[in-house]
Amino acid sequence: MSGAVTIRGAGVVGLCVATELMARGVAVTLRDPALGPGAHGCSWWAGGMLAPFCEGFSAEEPVVRLGQQAADWWEAQGVGVIRRGSLVVTLARDRRELDQFARRTTGHRLVAGEELADLEPHLAERHDRALYFEGEAHIDPRAALGHLRKRLEEGGARFEAEDAVPEGPVIDCRGLAAQDSLPDLRGVKGEMVVLRAPDVTLSRPVRLLHPRFPLYIVPRADGVFMLGATQIESGERGRASARSVMELLSAAYALHPAFGEAELLEIGADARPAFPDNLPRLTARGGVLHVNGLFRHGFLLSPAVARMAAGLVTGANEKAEFFHEDHG
Repeated sequence: MSGAVTIRGAGVVGLCVATELMARGVAVTLRDPALGPGAHGCSWWAGGMLAPFCEGFSAEEPVVRLGQQAADWWEAQGVGVIRRGSLVVTLARDRRELDQFARRTTGHRLVAGEELADLEPHLAERHDRALYFEGEAHIDPRAALGHLRKRLEEGGARFEAEDAVPEGPVIDCRGLAAQDSLPDLRGVKGEMVVLRAPDVTLSRPVRLLHPRFPLYIVPRADGVFMLGATQIESGERGRASARSVMELLSAAYALHPAFGEAELLEIGADARPAFPDNLPRLTARGGVLHVNGLFRHGFLLSPAVARMAAGLVTGANEKAEFFHEDHG
C-alpha cells in the first residue's frame, strides 16, 4: 500500500501493530501525548507474564490459543524472553484452590519435594507442592517497550505529538482513551508494587492462589520483584489504594517472610481497557481501525492482534478474528 499509516497510541498495542506493519513494508507514524514509553499508560505497569495456560483459568479459549504465540514473537523482535515456566502455589489451608486451578487449566504438572526444591529452593521451604507450567515465559515489559520503540525509530518510523491531525489510514490503539469512539469500552483498574528483596531468590513468575487476594510475583534483575493481581471494575487511573497495597504486601509476606524486609521501590496503578466479554476487538468505524480491549493480556495478545490488524490494513486478511465492522 502507498502512504504512511498513522497509529494513535504508542503503548504495547500500538508498538506491536507498528512493528507488524513495518515488517510488511508499510511506513508508520505513531502519535502519542507522551511520545514514548513511560508511566503514562497501563503498558508501563504490566507484569510481562507470557502465561497463556494460567490465564485459561478465567479467560476465554482464544486467549490461551493465541497467547501461545507470544513468546516466539517477542523473541523474534530481539526482546529477552525468559523461558523458565511459571509456578502456582497455595497456602496449606487453601489446597482446594490449587486443585480447582489444576482442573480448569492445561499445560501443567504437579511438582513436589526435591523437584520443587530444584526449581525454586525458597518456595520449597514453605510450600510442599505446586503446579508447574513449563511452557510459559516472561519478559521485562518496560525493557520490551523501549526495545520496540528503538527498533521502530531505526527502521524509519516517526513519533509525533498526539495533537497533530492524522493523514492517511488511521489505526487507533489508544486504550481507555478511545472511550470517545468506543462507548462499550470500560476500565479495569490494576495496582502493582515493585520491591527489592535481596534475601529472596525466584527465577520464574509465581502465582499465589488466595480466596481474597490472589498474588503474582514476577522476578526482575538484581533482586527486584513486581507484585500484582488487583482487578477492580473502575476506570480510575494513577491512584493505588492503601488497602490494595497492604493486601499485596501481606500476600507476598505469606509466600515468603523475607518479603517483609524488602525495600519498597514503586507503587503504581492504571486502568486496563476491556470490552464486556474481556476479549480484544478490531473495529472498523468511520475509516479508522480501532484495536483495543486487550484487558489484562496486553503483552500476551498484542503480537497476535497486531498481525491481524496489519493483515486487515494491507488486504492480506479480510476475516481476522475479533474483527467487527461498525456501520453506525
